[in-house]
Amino acid sequence: MGLMSKILGSEQNRSADEYVELDLDDVSPASGDAAMSVHIAEIGGQVDVIDIKDAVYDGDIVIADITRLRTKDSTTEHIIDELRQVAREVDGDIVQKGDDQIIVTPTGISIGREKLGQ
Repeated sequence: MGLMSKILGSEQNRSADEYVELDLDDVSPASGDAAMSVHIAEIGGQVDVIDIKDAVYDGDIVIADITRLRTKDSTTEHIIDELRQVAREVDGDIVQKGDDQIIVTPTGISIGREKLGQ
């Protein structure tokens, strides 16, 4: 399993046992200030979108878990449309991975639509 598959998951069912908790004391931060960060978020409602929009406007990537949203709900459609608009405004990109994740990127970063190695 590749690094991105471990981060984003695979098509198989996932459980909490598949994730490894890292002790941050063992991980040294990157030297200097990073130009960009990757944020992990959960969207359960409209209020959660504010922080995601701020992060993308600030030039960061957001990987958002949308499993708490109802898939056929008008609120869900509104949230996804709002995130699409943010991606358009910053000339970034947005994709939905399966039924459980949305990835939003800032200016100059596109998301490949095909899996690597295929």
